[in-house]
Amino acid sequence: MFAPGVALAVRDDAEEGTPTMVAESLQGLLDATDDLVGHFRASKVGKHVYPVVPAEFTNWQAEQRAWHTGGALFDQSHHMVNYGPDAVKLVSDTGIGSVADSDVDRAKQFTATGHDGNVLGDGILCREAANKFTFVGRIPTAHWLDFNAETGGYDLETRIDHRSPSRPTGPVSRELHRFEVQGPLAWQLLEKINGGPIEQAKFFQMGYMNVEAVRVRTLRHGVAGQPGLELWGPYEMPGRIGDAILAAGEEFGILSVGSRAYPSVSGEVGWIPSPVPPIYTGDAMADSRKWLPADGFEAIGSITGSYESDRIEDYYVRPRDLGHGKLIKFDHDFIGRDSLEALNPAEQRRKLTLAWNADDLARVHRSLFTPEGPVYKFFDLPNATYGTANFDSVLKDGAPVGVSTSTCYSSNERRALSLAALAPGVEVGDEVELVWGEPGGGDRLVVLEPQSRAPSAPPSAPRRTPPTRGPATRAHAGTRPEFRSGLRRTH
Repeated sequence: MFAPGVALAVRDDAEEGTPTMVAESLQGLLDATDDLVGHFRASKVGKHVYPVVPAEFTNWQAEQRAWHTGGALFDQSHHMVNYGPDAVKLVSDTGIGSVADSDVDRAKQFTATGHDGNVLGDGILCREAANKFTFVGRIPTAHWLDFNAETGGYDLETRIDHRSPSRPTGPVSRELHRFEVQGPLAWQLLEKINGGPIEQAKFFQMGYMNVEAVRVRTLRHGVAGQPGLELWGPYEMPGRIGDAILAAGEEFGILSVGSRAYPSVSGEVGWIPSPVPPIYTGDAMADSRKWLPADGFEAIGSITGSYESDRIEDYYVRPRDLGHGKLIKFDHDFIGRDSLEALNPAEQRRKLTLAWNADDLARVHRSLFTPEGPVYKFFDLPNATYGTANFDSVLKDGAPVGVSTSTCYSSNERRALSLAALAPGVEVGDEVELVWGEPGGGDRLVVLEPQSRAPSAPPSAPRRTPPTRGPATRAHAGTRPEFRSGLRRTH
């Protein structure tokens, strides 16, 4: 039974020979779905894919270490959306941060919230000219900007340079290439390529440099606490730029980083990249749901992890959950401002990093080789996040204190790390438990084999580790035994 007023198309199902109703918008899909969380739990879409770039150029451990010990080259040309809105007002109206100090040739962290103050997404906003911005981030935020640009009465032009296909079947073309050079030897390498000194710009300062007599745009960035640069330019020349960087970097031991190691950067630097956008509920978001397609990212994404709730609202996150509280500036009107102003910061969750108990993680892997025992949820290396959005329950003294949103293994720290949003009162060094497993043993997932769960080992002694991380962890309660892992907190 479909709800009245739902926008649906009728198509002929060639295999069955009978007409099939297909929703034409996200709203149509929601109206035809009784269990929205179940819809995302059963999605066939797995983890976020980093397309085109090979999984490994050498091996993922060496590539992880490269951004700490020498130099690393990231090819970021394919997995992010480039978006060019041409108006200060749109950026101000949709972002929690101030644009009052947004000078030309500067970039800012851009975080957008819905009308309820929950986070739609974030990314990097580069001001290339007085009235020209380029946003680099994931598609829900670009869609939100595009929707507001189209329906908000702005006098501007926009365009989206969509990310490359996850499984390209032919040549790939985009407007821009993006490379990033990072590591303690990155600046020496960059100045060698440039043919002379490069001004030590402040963080997020934009500029130019030369690569093989080609003038390219730069953005001062830093992954390993060392100065590095992003370089971008017309997509026609990515091979030439990348090859020039690698050739010049041979004496510095620079390594290309593949798509297997690359996502683990976020675990080391503390970036939570993919919140569930708060577009599925609330009358204020209804027009955006009607505007979004029924087959877009917002409709087909996946939710994984041990946290369970039937309410999609319980998967939304606030800016402070992601560590973005310091970005909120109430010096301008923006979507979600009233909701955020009504919150008491002292009562909000905050972002922390959990450092796993090594014995617990070893027990998870040992279960693969113990025929007579349970098999726990597989911990893939280096990234053990299996959906476009992941939520694992975190407990302290048996009571829920928050959720973990992503998990990886770091060769640099020689431990597993999880980024979490935890309640006030959980302090750096506290022991917590992260529930490691899927509801129902993961029987609805195609990206994981069904698993069991088991009693937890005592959590390890907490300790602080750079760059500051989070507490201890455990597993999920359900019909099967469940694994509980001790973590310690650092961020």
